[in-house]
Amino acid sequence: MRLLTSESVDDQPIDRGDIVYACAVSGANILRDMREAIVNTIGGHMTKYESLLDQTIARALKGLGERAQAQGYDGVLGIRISHPHITDGAIEVVVTGTGFRYAGPRR
Repeated sequence: MRLLTSESVDDQPIDRGDIVYACAVSGANILRDMREAIVNTIGGHMTKYESLLDQTIARALKGLGERAQAQGYDGVLGIRISHPHITDGAIEVVVTGTGFRYAGPRR
């Protein structure tokens, strides 16, 4: 499964399909929220949230690949990751793109 931010595939002809999307939401537990609130007040890296955000983005991209594969696509073009944000103790990530299939014989 190819997941690409570009709008085209240069090595083979393709047929574009429909939009494919996936979302992932992760909850930040109360202890993590309290620790990060302190870091936010005094300054510094919010490492627990950074790690949670990384995991959530990876899960959303994995879900995108799985949905594309289930729809018979070989990959997804033009992937966009929503501006992840933390709201009410949660991190939300939405990823979208255009499914594609290779046209003709594969190399």
